Amino acid sequence: MTNWTVAVADAARSPLNREYNAEMISRYWGRPANDVEIDAYERDEQDHDVPVFLVVSRDGEEAGCLGMRFLDDVTGELTRMFVRTPFRGQGAASALLKAMEAEAVERGVTTLRLDTRNDLVEARTLYAKHGFAEIDRYNDAQYADHWFEKTLKRLTPPPPFAMS
Repeated sequence: MTNWTVAVADAARSPLNREYNAEMISRYWGRPANDVEIDAYERDEQDHDVPVFLVVSRDGEEAGCLGMRFLDDVTGELTRMFVRTPFRGQGAASALLKAMEAEAVERGVTTLRLDTRNDLVEARTLYAKHGFAEIDRYNDAQYADHWFEKTLKRLTPPPPFAMS
């Protein structure tokens, strides 16, 4: 069992964003992305509205990230799920999802949504494993092919202990 640490971070300052962008561009085009493409994407296309951003690390080394924006008062949208290659398959993505679900519940979110692409097969598998169900299109994201949703269970305190 790998011990992961998940912490809130600043999305705008995280180097993981650029790595995420490079991978998404590379996978989409089927070739390595170059700096010009990444710079253009970060300047022109990337949505910068990511008010909740988590980073997972092990032994002080950042392994991945996950962001959440708010669609309304009770609906969060996950974005920028990314795990660096050496850490994949070791539970980092699951740790991020569990931590983000807890963060979402603390912020009053009752539903999480996300979109993803056809070529991100492992992402779709991960989301299904964690209880996300495929739904109809809910946004107009240009590169999205699949949309998922999960209803979150509120953590309610146990009833008070009754003495008789």
